[in-house]
Amino acid sequence: QVQLVESGGGSVQAGGSLRLSCAASGNIFSLLVMSWHRQAPGKARELVATVSGGGSTTYTESVKGRFAISRDNAKNTVYLQMNSLKPEDTAVYYCAARPTWKRNYDSWGLGTQVTVSS
Repeated sequence: QVQLVESGGGSVQAGGSLRLSCAASGNIFSLLVMSWHRQAPGKARELVATVSGGGSTTYTESVKGRFAISRDNAKNTVYLQMNSLKPEDTAVYYCAARPTWKRNYDSWGLGTQVTVSS
């Protein structure tokens, strides 16, 4: 497991942008699949985006074209650029990691709140 620390959350009006960052400890960052998840009040946690060590990305349908996940292996950091934010994007956003050889995410950050007002 690695330690993950998120930053960059906050409050923004609809249509605005935020950039989340997640810094990871250790020296195996390039071997980790990194991801962002979110959980809104009263809802189940959902996977938002993933990025492999080589930079391949996936997104949940509702954020395609608006969010972009990226990573900097030299800085052990993964980012989530969120544009055209909507009130329904309001949630606690969590960074998670898993080694490429594992199926489940086994390292999680504490989360950062994103609030989008209309």
